[in-house]
Amino acid sequence: MSIIQTIILAIVEGLTEFLPISSTGHLIVASSLMHIEKEEFTKLFEIAVQLGAILAVVVLFWKKFFDFSRIKFYIKLLIGVIPAIILGFLFSKKIDALLESPKTVAITMLIGGIILLFVDNLFKNQTIDHENEISNGKSFAIGVWQCLAMIPGTSRSAASIVGGMQQKLTRRVAAEFSFFLAVPTMLAATGYKLLKAYKENPAMLHSHENLKALLVGNAVAFIVAMIAIKFFIGFLQKHGFKLFGYYRIIASIVLLILISKGIIE
Repeated sequence: MSIIQTIILAIVEGLTEFLPISSTGHLIVASSLMHIEKEEFTKLFEIAVQLGAILAVVVLFWKKFFDFSRIKFYIKLLIGVIPAIILGFLFSKKIDALLESPKTVAITMLIGGIILLFVDNLFKNQTIDHENEISNGKSFAIGVWQCLAMIPGTSRSAASIVGGMQQKLTRRVAAEFSFFLAVPTMLAATGYKLLKAYKENPAMLHSHENLKALLVGNAVAFIVAMIAIKFFIGFLQKHGFKLFGYYRIIASIVLLILISKGIIE
């Protein structure tokens, strides 16, 4: 994987991680279009580059993350991440297999796009307009919704935001809580993959080229994610999900055509 390919994948990650359009799906497609071989390090990179995006959330919302007097906030995040940790551990191999399937991504993006066209009309009477009003039970329910993102193409952001709105959160609060919940969820997933990779093949993480790719990739993902998060919250409050729904539908159709033509395998 060249440095240019590394930067492109990092930009894709930063742009799509917190938008409801599936970062994993876009990374799979980008890798396929650039003919990047699915080697052990490439698979690891697509997970590890999320660390840069995670850091963007922590920096943007640092007052919440480092106010240690708000114990309830941390408890909510821990409760919310429990479903993903359990299911991720139980179905790790099946999830890894799905991550290599562009066709799965295309179909899931299509279904998700259709759903997003109707989300704004489905959830109109939202009553929770502050993170403090989110109960532990609602945190767990949103965490369960988030698990849908284990299917590539679903979008962790879309699943957790829709789950939040189903639990009566306003769009803004649902989006922000989705970002907060991403931190422990993605840290757990990335940490597990890095630890597993180090145990199975320590030389892979001792490689100068691989370390350089991880550092550059995460730095680029951090910068791009900062911009994407600021844009998304404002856009979502004003316009809702419909445009993202249309994007997903168009992207899925294009992807299915590319697969049928053999351009993406």
